[in-house]
Amino acid sequence: MALIDTESILRKLNDREKVSLLAGIDFWHTKAFPEHGVPSLRLSDEPNGVRGTRFFNSVPAAYLPYSTALGSAFDKDLILEAGSLIGEEAKAKGAHAVLGPTINMQRSPLGGRGFEPYSEDPVVSGMISAAFINGMQSKGVVAALKHFVCKDQEHERNNSRFGTHNPNLSCLRTTKVNGTHAAESKRLLQDVLRKEWNWKGLIMSDWLGTYSTSESINAGLDLEMPGPSRWRGEAAVIVSSTNKLDANALDNCARAVLNLVNDCAASGMPEKAPEHSRDTPETSALLRRLAADAVVLRKNTDNILPLFKDKKSARKSERRIVAK
Repeated sequence: MALIDTESILRKLNDREKVSLLAGIDFWHTKAFPEHGVPSLRLSDEPNGVRGTRFFNSVPAAYLPYSTALGSAFDKDLILEAGSLIGEEAKAKGAHAVLGPTINMQRSPLGGRGFEPYSEDPVVSGMISAAFINGMQSKGVVAALKHFVCKDQEHERNNSRFGTHNPNLSCLRTTKVNGTHAAESKRLLQDVLRKEWNWKGLIMSDWLGTYSTSESINAGLDLEMPGPSRWRGEAAVIVSSTNKLDANALDNCARAVLNLVNDCAASGMPEKAPEHSRDTPETSALLRRLAADAVVLRKNTDNILPLFKDKKSARKSERRIVAK
């Protein structure tokens, strides 16, 4: 997959073509423009293996321990190897980018997807996720950080509202923050992510996490997934001829998608590559090491465990005391 001249292509595209770039064509692929040398990119799910394009009868993949287990290893070098493995697995599935890692904080055991983030500790989460990403991207596969922002529960996740001051998290989510969906929030996407955090990459919706046409584009949501588009088809073409859709915002979103093509070129993956499985002794050995190092043993000081129902106990820390 060759590099493209983003600015040259952008000057050649009309508004209809720019709009068509801003949404997937199916569940896993972006729009191609062969006449301009723009390929279709393939995305694939993670966190503990690379799904590929099929939900059923899929091509087998390496099965890593879940992210919480990887976080428990506290070993950056080992997690770097895990990320490298995911990069190789992604290439076996013909994927240019992987939807992960999940770097949200584990704030509640009732979150529903608490196994996806690495830890409730931001230092551990940052350390482990950085190593994982470096490993994956060393193979030329792009990592898609998720979810920005306030992704802490699955129940009523599309309708949930969070009140927050000066939010500081990373990549896109379906929830509302201070009354506005993340996909439509200039405050989050422009002021925080682009300006404060100096994010230069593409901003992509969570799957089915786009709820508007001009509002999301004007806010800076570059890519709606999955496709076919629910919001960026003919309706977006129509509003592009009005002052409801900012022409600079449309260009910026299209530019981000084209830049992603260049980011993904390092993978060396062609378009529509066939999927295959890569079951090797080296992969099996690494998976065993990951599973073994994820096991954490608690020291039973003074024979505190097990706890008995007929005895009172207290849990103490610097911040809280919970008595029973």
